[in-house]
Amino acid sequence: MDTTSQLTLIDGNKWYYGFLSGAKKIIENQKHINKINVFPVPDGDTGTNLASTLRSIIDNTTPHSSCERTAESIADAALEGARGNSGIIFAQFLYGISNGMKDKEKIDIRTFAEIMLDSVKYAYDAIANPIEGTMISVIKAWAEFLYYIKDSADDFIKFLLAGLEKAKEALIKTTTQLKALAKMNVVDAGAQGFVMFLEGMLEFLISGIKADVGKVTIEEDQTIDSIQHEEITFRYCTEALFSGEKLDKHGIRDQIIHLGDSVAVAGSPEKLRVHIHTDHPEKVLARLSKQGVIISQKVDDMVMQNEVIQNRRHPVALMTDSTCDLPKEWMDEHQIHFVSLNLFLDGNQYLDKVTMTADQFYDMMDKSPDFPTTSQPSITDITNKFNFLTTHYDSVIAVHASSGLSGTYSNSFTAADKISSQSGKKISVVDSQALTGTLGLLMYRAALALDEGISHDELVLKIEEWKKKTLLYVNPYTMKNFVRGGRVSKTKGFIAKILNVKPVISMKDGVADILDKAYSLKANQRMVLRYVDKAIKEQGKIWKYCIVHANNIAGAKSFGEKVEALVGMEPAYYYNISPVVGVNGGTNTLAVCMMFE
Repeated sequence: MDTTSQLTLIDGNKWYYGFLSGAKKIIENQKHINKINVFPVPDGDTGTNLASTLRSIIDNTTPHSSCERTAESIADAALEGARGNSGIIFAQFLYGISNGMKDKEKIDIRTFAEIMLDSVKYAYDAIANPIEGTMISVIKAWAEFLYYIKDSADDFIKFLLAGLEKAKEALIKTTTQLKALAKMNVVDAGAQGFVMFLEGMLEFLISGIKADVGKVTIEEDQTIDSIQHEEITFRYCTEALFSGEKLDKHGIRDQIIHLGDSVAVAGSPEKLRVHIHTDHPEKVLARLSKQGVIISQKVDDMVMQNEVIQNRRHPVALMTDSTCDLPKEWMDEHQIHFVSLNLFLDGNQYLDKVTMTADQFYDMMDKSPDFPTTSQPSITDITNKFNFLTTHYDSVIAVHASSGLSGTYSNSFTAADKISSQSGKKISVVDSQALTGTLGLLMYRAALALDEGISHDELVLKIEEWKKKTLLYVNPYTMKNFVRGGRVSKTKGFIAKILNVKPVISMKDGVADILDKAYSLKANQRMVLRYVDKAIKEQGKIWKYCIVHANNIAGAKSFGEKVEALVGMEPAYYYNISPVVGVNGGTNTLAVCMMFE
């Protein structure tokens, strides 16, 4: 556009394309924002969360000539996709803007200033304990200044340029307003993101060139060395989007505030997004499930993220999914990252192993009139994980549940291709053709190989070799869940019940395979032991093995003693099977998982 001409009105199209330009600026600079992420917790993902929030808006909105329609579309998408404390604050600010733009086709400078100032109240209202020196302070300083100069302004570009300078001043002040920022001599990460957004928006208004958000190069950050952060108080950054009728934002906040800190609640009486830092995400979600229907959720392990930032174990990141049954302390020690599959029970969505633990699940499943269902992590969820990992690692190897049983591998492959092209980092995605403890042993062996200095490419080749050396034998307690889940017909299930059939189930080419059948649990276990003995004779020495179970530790220990007597070595570990894996096997199911030398 001609920069000498005045811009006195903004319509829905200008608001939309200005917004996209601002969004692209944040997405491109997310690594820098991650690096300076100190407050409220040093988990190094503010840039990733803001980028994800804005990517959700980009993917789910279209321009409209009306300011009202465009702002409403942006606000709805922001609430659906908001991530992290800053993402939720920004989403609530956009919700306020949407309310202010009702019934407006175009807006002038004065109206714009009034809407922005009024929307600050919405942002503050989202936070249980607003802290000055953060993103919200910069938004407030910017909006107040715009309101102050509105009557003397006659051109949007000059008006917003002046506002940008004020926002930059407020950004610099954040360093002195918070001790955590002063100690590290950085500005607030969320506030930096907001200023970048304003810069991007102005770039469009000045040039008139629409941002190509389909082609985004994530910039490497060389401006700041790795920052050593403080200890984290609560481990999990937990969020949930849920719907209901006449939802009471403040009442819901009061119900969960004692479970953690950094509580933020954004949205409307019909749909809310909740954010909290807590040690018990499963307790938070249990309370929220009583208030409405949980639509989606995300949980980030801030302790693990902080460990990566401060004490990255290797240049190569190892990632898997929640079907990998390996003790949590081993996952933590070796910095093995994972994405959760989704579990749906009684109308609510949960994250496998995180907001639905095995201890909770099996009891709920047995009492529920509805059979639980599962789904793979979304491409967006995996993309966010890769975004974080490529910020802090040189490359990533992701090893997932068998593609014959889950779509996780496919979604991960798609996400890896996208993030690898944007970041320039190598991401290898491997179909393990395994599940539960066999996937756990595979990841553990890979982690040990990294300790020995193996390279990325060498490890990928080794994983392909090792996955052929895994074996799994399942001893199901009942066929009921196989029937309920549709894996076995009701007729066959009825016959199996009458005959008390207990099949021996294994894996072949990445899918379940019934090897044999017995007519009692004891006979089934004897049959499994014969298969284990046969496998040892054919494949040689066992590297390690584990016993996994579905809420049946006593049965697992008894079975484990029998396996130990046969193979001459103790199980590497016992593990309560992931809920998404245990759905079909059912409570009390046992399995022995082996990897050979």
